[in-house]
Amino acid sequence: MTAATRPVRTRFAPSPTGYLHLGGARTALFSWAFARHYGGTFVLRIEDTDLERSTPEAVQAILDGMRWLDLQPDEGPFYQMQRMDRYRQVIADMLAQGTAYHCYSTPAEVEAMREHARAIGAKPRYDGTWRPEAGKTLPPIPPDVSPVVRFRCPLDGVTTWDDLVKGPISFDNSELDDLVIARPDGTPTYNFCVVVDDWDMEISHVIRGDDHVNNTPRQINILRALGAELPRYGHVPMILGPDGEKLSKRHGAVSVIEYDRLGYLPEAMVNYLARLGWSHGNDELFTRQQFVEWFDPKHLSRSAAQWDPKKLNWVNAHGLRQLDLDDLARRVAPRILRLGGQPEAIDLEAVLALLRDRSETLEDLADGCLLFCGPYTPADAELRAEVLDAAALDLLQDFSAQAHALDAWDEATLDGLVKAMLKTHGVKMPKLAIPLRVAVTGRKHTPSIGAVLALLGRDVVLQRLDMTLAG
Repeated sequence: MTAATRPVRTRFAPSPTGYLHLGGARTALFSWAFARHYGGTFVLRIEDTDLERSTPEAVQAILDGMRWLDLQPDEGPFYQMQRMDRYRQVIADMLAQGTAYHCYSTPAEVEAMREHARAIGAKPRYDGTWRPEAGKTLPPIPPDVSPVVRFRCPLDGVTTWDDLVKGPISFDNSELDDLVIARPDGTPTYNFCVVVDDWDMEISHVIRGDDHVNNTPRQINILRALGAELPRYGHVPMILGPDGEKLSKRHGAVSVIEYDRLGYLPEAMVNYLARLGWSHGNDELFTRQQFVEWFDPKHLSRSAAQWDPKKLNWVNAHGLRQLDLDDLARRVAPRILRLGGQPEAIDLEAVLALLRDRSETLEDLADGCLLFCGPYTPADAELRAEVLDAAALDLLQDFSAQAHALDAWDEATLDGLVKAMLKTHGVKMPKLAIPLRVAVTGRKHTPSIGAVLALLGRDVVLQRLDMTLAG
């Protein structure tokens, strides 16, 4: 797939009526990757003409989400509300050329036209009352009615395009009514603004959700009326939840920034989103650079993708293991601070090396690090009664005595002491390791006991053992 006639220019054009959700993020990712793969330009456009629902906070949420995913545009963001004069000029030109016309039918009259069409089994639509035709006499212009502007859609023929994802798609023009392109107050409508923007910004390829398929023939016809070159369109299927239903907040359709708060890596989210509707053989794990190199719209799926939180966690866990420990420490340290820990008080990289193979998110790691740098809470009475019986306390007494006498305090030395005690006392590992964990950490379950004791340090371990044995 190459752009034979012009440079590749893609765009992502969200409406700032809410956060950047997962479906929008995937659309942005595919558009960005397409531009990067072909050495083209990725444009960000904010479609903010819905004044009742668009907010500055939503704009910022979109920009923050794009920045977190590192999908920085080459041009933009452009804002439609700053282009109103351009839209009005194009509408004036179309009115002068006869490709658009004023329509004075009221909303109630248009609804009556649609009801009549339904009653006779026809498609509900505007009936063309105000559409100028040769030899046709238009009704008198009613007083005190501000007209809309309608596009003069072709009455016959077929609008067809070869979709990058779905293949050839056709619509009979007779099924398309004359679209409103400007409201009574003169503000242009969504489908019209999109067309003018794509035209002015020389967009060569449009990748978007398949909920826009029905908009495409209307946009193509307007572009043709303007004498503009058509972009290539590709419509990707929606993302479904784990239950096969439309993705919703209850199973994942939240702001992508929320995944940052939950401790997911942006690299992992890009990897996972890329595989929701695109594939490169059986490759599940890849870098951003590999994704750009491999991306081809021919490998976009025609079937809806399914959101799988377990798969995302698996991808994220892999990403944690691939990071350099200094990079991982830099990402985890602020999370430890928010949880009340003191990351500067420990060898954070060593702790992360111990924890990351059993963690799925940065939040998991931060929580695990609190064992070493968070406030110490001794085991409660119930856990002490369960674990620290007389035999366990005898073992701890012996361990404490021998630990005080150790010349070195490292994982290998401590593991050696534990193994020697197991042999001397004739007990299995849990008989010593669990009481040690409860006495020293207040928890029944931790990573390898030798590593935990080594990282906590001699003074902390011996002090807590003394406290436990003192009762």
